[in-house]
Amino acid sequence: MKLKQLESLLGELDQFSEPKAELEQYPTGPHIASRMIYAVMSHAETTFGDINGKIVADFGCGCGTLGIASALLGAEHVVGIDVDSSSLEIALQNAEELEVDIDLLLCDVRHFQSARCIDTVVMNPPFGTKRKGIDMAFLSMALQVASRAVYSLHKTSTREHVKKTALRSFNCQSAEVLCELRFDIPQMYKFHRQKEVDVAVDLWRFLPRTVSPP
Repeated sequence: MKLKQLESLLGELDQFSEPKAELEQYPTGPHIASRMIYAVMSHAETTFGDINGKIVADFGCGCGTLGIASALLGAEHVVGIDVDSSSLEIALQNAEELEVDIDLLLCDVRHFQSARCIDTVVMNPPFGTKRKGIDMAFLSMALQVASRAVYSLHKTSTREHVKKTALRSFNCQSAEVLCELRFDIPQMYKFHRQKEVDVAVDLWRFLPRTVSPP
């Protein structure tokens, strides 16, 4: 599937009808979502194969965009985890609309336990502006769960902190920025003063300590 086709399909997905500011719910738009998963594929497919034919978990899946993108690009199985039931209802509708099979689990990511092996975690975690440290809590659990790799978006301004924490505190084997992307945050909440804010974010690839280098 070509990038433009993937972006077009993701553009058909419904997003939050009543977003919750305390959960930092912002839609992962089709432009950044398609490029994120495509970057994962182009960077890792020939060497690691972290999406195609693998079991993928979408942490804090929201309306299911990254999980659905992974399914469309060949994941064997996808599970989406989110603490918000209304978001999971939208994710289910989106998956059904595009005829992809995704298991959805109502759960706080920080307490996630899986009965089956998770190969790869993809996520756009909360940035931690409302709940300080929640981005690192997501990353910590992702590195405990993933047997192959974790792909995650974090604000570019936190790059050094993310790398230091992953390598020193989470016993991560490697932490690499694959590319820098632009995350468009629309005016969604009462405290937003601008119609749109363009935030620089890094797409990271984290390798858990349990994974042997290729």
